Amino acid sequence: MTTYRDRTEAGRELAERLTDLAGRPDVIVLGLVRGGVPVARVVADRLGAPLDVLVVRKLGVPWAPEVAYGALGPGGVEVLNEMVAGRISENDRAQVRRREQAELERREQRYRGGRPPLDLTGRTAVIVDDGLATGATARAAAQVARHLGAARVLVAVPVGSEQAYDMLAADADTVVTCQLPHDFAAVGAYYEDFHEVSDDEVTQALTATA
Repeated sequence: MTTYRDRTEAGRELAERLTDLAGRPDVIVLGLVRGGVPVARVVADRLGAPLDVLVVRKLGVPWAPEVAYGALGPGGVEVLNEMVAGRISENDRAQVRRREQAELERREQRYRGGRPPLDLTGRTAVIVDDGLATGATARAAAQVARHLGAARVLVAVPVGSEQAYDMLAADADTVVTCQLPHDFAAVGAYYEDFHEVSDDEVTQALTATA
């Protein structure tokens, strides 16, 4: 098992797995808010690719919020797992959607800083996070990227669970990870410094690579 000093070191190691994408004009690196952005910054720098942020909000089942029945993305994108969503009343779904939509809009306004809306038409989207536990957020992000026009979707993480890796195969063209421990623990177990990334850190990372 490899333990990363911090997200920057993890990003350097992850970038080494993505060198075939370096210098390609169609590539865009998307950091998942918030922990994925510092990792994505390093990857984007190493690949010579633009960095942007992908804000995705899971729609959680009211009585089990960790279980996603769908997700919201920028530009009004909504993806649903109809089998799960169909078991939830319209009123409950509306409440969850209002709450998550408000948070998505707050983060979009904070992080985009006046930049135009995210458009992935024809692009190769490299979605980067600091790790995969359940994979639910990354899977939603891959689906959102498709809805935003991405021609190819890659999910890249420094560490992840085998279960999440296998699950993502249904939504991403490629899943890249530096390590898939058989006895996967929480993502934070593979970092010496796994502090909660602040809004300021996200905006600084995006500005630094603008």
